Formats: sequence, structure tokens, C-alpha cells
Amino acid sequence: MKYFSASETAKRWNLSERSVRNYCALGKIDGAFLTGKTWNIPEDAQKPDRANKKSTLPTTLLEMLSAEMKAKLSGGIYHKVQIELTYNSNHIEGSRLTHDQTRYIFETNTIGLDGGSVKVDDIVETANHFKCIDLIIESAKKPITETFIKELHRTLKNGTTDARQAWFAVGDYKKLPNTVGDMYTAPPEEVGGKMKELLRAYNARKDKTLDDLLDFHYHFECIHPFQDGNGRIGRLLLFKECLKYNIVPFIIGEDLKLFYYRGLREWENERGYLRDTCLSAQDKFKVWLDYFKVKY
Repeated sequence: MKYFSASETAKRWNLSERSVRNYCALGKIDGAFLTGKTWNIPEDAQKPDRANKKSTLPTTLLEMLSAEMKAKLSGGIYHKVQIELTYNSNHIEGSRLTHDQTRYIFETNTIGLDGGSVKVDDIVETANHFKCIDLIIESAKKPITETFIKELHRTLKNGTTDARQAWFAVGDYKKLPNTVGDMYTAPPEEVGGKMKELLRAYNARKDKTLDDLLDFHYHFECIHPFQDGNGRIGRLLLFKECLKYNIVPFIIGEDLKLFYYRGLREWENERGYLRDTCLSAQDKFKVWLDYFKVKY
């Protein structure tokens, strides 16, 4: 059996290469399979009926991520998001893994070391964060609930050193008081009530704006409901809500970390700090969307 690449098939069928790749990712071309990053399409494969199938083609970022996640597609926007969001969100929380090590873990489920050492928890939490991203893609259209937030935390912290401590509640709210820098957060006995009120107020708003998402993020971090992992859970929820409301997502990298922290500290006095930081991060994300030809 002879096989053609996506680009060759696109020319044969008079389609764009992206359309052919989308059909492959959605399982619309019988016998098509991946070798590395290359689609192999049987020479006798039938061109899908665009008139009947057009509505199933992914158009939004969420649809693209869902399709590529299900197809286990390598090298696409899903692959990019997994590595960049995981590396950057873990890195600003102190992970010592490099970008390449993060990528190797995602791509090969192994890690390369060059004579150094890494914390086991950094590796475990990196692998767990990949699972968290899958959860937010799968649940993007659903409302945020306490149950879902706790599931994210359980997924992130499962198998870590913290999870073996009696005082650490994996997948549940904190038992001990904690702080963020020099800022006091909600005491453990008040977390449940404050989280319910935060979610009630947030979910009551219909069409969310970027400011609505940032306001939720600010109050979530002020409550700081978990013993550890609050920043990463908060940013995962932000990404989820961007997908739900078709807002261009953003990833806070090392270059924006201090501006991001300042924005959170000053949110109630000056919203422009955090807003401008996230808009700058959005501009970087748009470059990826343009490259992968995802509309926004």
C-alpha cells in the first residue's frame, strides 16, 4: 500500500494542508496514521465530504486542543501548550527542571540529566501538570466548581512528598494557615465559605470579560485555599476560562513574573498592572496561534 503525506494529499484533493491534518486528527480518513509528526494517508483513502463534515472541523482553540489531544498529535498547538504552560507555571513556583527536560518528559516520559540532580517532586509535578491540562481541556465548557478545583489539586499533588505528610490535604483545602510573601490569606476555617461565595458570585456573571477572569484569579489567590499549589491551580483555572469564553489565553513566563506578582498585589488599587501584564502575555500567545493558523 502506498501512502501520501498531508501536503501531498492536500494537493490531490485540492484542500489546504491544515484541513487534511484536521480530518486525520478527527479520524475522518480511514487508515491514516502518524509516524512521528508525519501523517501517512493511504493512496486509496476517500476525500471526506466537506458539506457533511464541515461543522465537525475544529475552528476555535478549544476545538483544536481537544482534537489534537484525542489524536495524540505531536508538534501541534496542543503539544506547544502542554510544554509551555507546564514549564512556565512550574518554573515561577521554583521548579529546577529546564525547558528541554520538561519537553522530554512530555514527549518520551523520560528525563535527561547532564551530571546534575533534580528533585523528584519537580518531575512528579511536571507529569501531573500535563494531566491537569488535559482535565481543563476536557472540562473547559463546564462551570468551575469546588469539586473540580479539588480534583485539579489532587491531580497536581498526587505522589509528591507533600502528599505523604499528615498535615497536607491532597485534593482538599488547607489545614494550616499560610501566607503569600508577607500577605495573610484566609484562615483554614474560613476557606470553604469564602470559596463558595467566590464561585457563586463568579458563576452568576454570564459573559465573562478578561477583567472578570483576573478578578476571580486575584480573589482565589487571596483565599489561597490549598496548602501548596495555589498559583498553578489558579493559572490553570485562568487558562480554562479563556478557552471557555474564547479569550486569547496567556502564559506567565519568567520575564513577566515580577510584573504578575505586582499586578496581583495592586489589583484592588490599580487594575492596569495585572491587565497590561496579561495583555503582553496574550501577544506572545497570538504568535503561536498565528503560526498554527488558529483563529482568535
